[in-house]
Amino acid sequence: MRQIVLDTETTGLEVRQGHRLIEIACVEMVERRPTGRHYQTYLNPDRAIDEGARQVTGIEDEFLLDKPRFADVVEDFLAYIDGAELIIHNATFDVGFLDAELARLGESYGRIRDRCNVIDTLVMARERYPGQRNSLDALCKRLGVDNSARDLHGGLIDAQLLAEVYLSMTSGQVVLDLGFEGAQEQGAAVALTPVVLDRRPRVLRANAEECETHERRLDGLDKSAGGASVWRRATTSTTLN
Repeated sequence: MRQIVLDTETTGLEVRQGHRLIEIACVEMVERRPTGRHYQTYLNPDRAIDEGARQVTGIEDEFLLDKPRFADVVEDFLAYIDGAELIIHNATFDVGFLDAELARLGESYGRIRDRCNVIDTLVMARERYPGQRNSLDALCKRLGVDNSARDLHGGLIDAQLLAEVYLSMTSGQVVLDLGFEGAQEQGAAVALTPVVLDRRPRVLRANAEECETHERRLDGLDKSAGGASVWRRATTSTTLN
């Protein structure tokens, strides 16, 4: 089973007020294991970012001026998620913004739920922990997921943290275990279930500045983990060509 943990950042909270996407980030899991592959892009929203959103994300208007618009990346993005199971925290928010962007491009693009099954981890958390705070930070604290590197809201790190939270809520697995080391010690062969896609997605590459920012965040995770974090190990063990 191919699952995509997805997070977005936006210019503001209300899609009905014309707010737009400024970042889409996806982390891929196959058979509940991170593959190290991801999709991430910033977007030019053609409008100003609200002050509240700017403070939460740390993204400035000027940073987005040379970034692609949603119409420029829609084909790559849809090819990447098509047929997968999407895992999103507060899916109504993210899917609402994605559907609004698709609607701007015409009816032929349909809606996200036409292409993917969607799991909302906020709904799951409210059912499991009624009456408690169920934000991503609160769930990380409750489930023992280290979020010390999350100084600002960022699509990719939030998706990585949500993957750990989801696995913990659905299997009791607090820390992602790739399962490679134990099998190698026992001399066992490790086989990954192949993913069959009807077309190969073209993934947008992060620029040097974005890569540097992401590496700093992974450094923070490594420091907190006392060694290579699971995402560092997954990234170094699997390269998307």
